[in-house]
Amino acid sequence: MMQPGSPWPVPQSAMRAAQADRERTVDVLKAAFAEGRLTTDEYHDRSERAHCAQTYGQLAVLVQDLPVGPMPTPMLPPPPAPFAPFPRVAPVPPAPYAYAPPAWPPVRRRTNGPAMASLLLGLGQVVSLGATGLPALICGLVAKNQLKVRDEEGDGMATAGIILGSLGTALWGLFFLLAVTRG
Repeated sequence: MMQPGSPWPVPQSAMRAAQADRERTVDVLKAAFAEGRLTTDEYHDRSERAHCAQTYGQLAVLVQDLPVGPMPTPMLPPPPAPFAPFPRVAPVPPAPYAYAPPAWPPVRRRTNGPAMASLLLGLGQVVSLGATGLPALICGLVAKNQLKVRDEEGDGMATAGIILGSLGTALWGLFFLLAVTRG
C-alpha cells in the first residue's frame, strides 16, 4: 500500500470508505436478505463487517456475490417487420441500462436586499404619510444597479419600489406644495 502524499495513485480498492459508502453496502445487504439471497446469520455477519470496513475493497468483498440493482431482463428480438418495398435498415437495439441524470432541486438565487427594501418602503408610504417614498426610490435605483452586476432575484420588486416611490414622492410633494401655496 502506498504512503499518503506519494506521487503514485492509490488503487480504488485501497481508498478509504466513508460512512455513506458503508450505509449503501448495508442497504444492498438488506435487499439481498429481503429477497432470500442471504440467511440471517450471513446478513448479520456481513452487516457487522460492513460497519467495520475501512476501504472500498473491504466493502466490495461483502457484496461481490450479490446483485447490486434490479436484475437485467434479456433483450428480446424486435418483432418481424411487415413487408416493405424498400430494404430496411437494421434497428438499433435499445441500451440495456438507460442512464437518467439525478433530478437535483434547482438552485435558488438570492433575493436582492435593496430590492426588497424598495418594495417595502414604497408600500409603507401609506402609513408614513409619504416619508418613505424617496428612500424607496433610492433603494430601487441601487437595487437595479446591483442586479446588473450580481446574479440575484428581485428585478420586479425593484421596479415596483421605483414606481411606488416615484408616484408617492410626486403626489406627496404636490400635496405639500399646494398646502404651502394656499396657506
